[in-house]
Amino acid sequence: MKILLLNGPNLSLTGVREPSIYGTTTLEEIVSRLSKRAKACGADVTALQSNHEGALIDALIDARGRFDGVILNAGALSHYSYALRDAIASCEIPVIEVHMSNIDAREEFRRTSVIAPACRGKITGLGAMSYMLALEYFLSLKPAVDNNYKE
Repeated sequence: MKILLLNGPNLSLTGVREPSIYGTTTLEEIVSRLSKRAKACGADVTALQSNHEGALIDALIDARGRFDGVILNAGALSHYSYALRDAIASCEIPVIEVHMSNIDAREEFRRTSVIAPACRGKITGLGAMSYMLALEYFLSLKPAVDNNYKE
């Protein structure tokens, strides 16, 4: 199983940017934890962070046929990027939208995600654990291999 982890604008500052909202865990620590968990389950995580909408769209389009799932924290793009929404709908891969903060408890403009209808699901408000729960969802879809099993 191959999982693509995409992070949008400003998420490179995770851990130092507004720690009262986003916590102190860095993006590098999140990627490391997800990679270790995935590897322990026989899966791989490929991570990309970009401040550019087009790079995220390109990554989604290029993921077709190469990845089994996408974990996406699009940051503020979640609230207005119809181009990103269309790329999610077109990539034909299940996408889980994640947010570290509870977007429903924040400013009004953050309460609507235009990408959510194109995603398989959405996990918000659980800090860095939001990513791990998305990974666990994908790992739960991975067929178990037990060569000793007999019916």
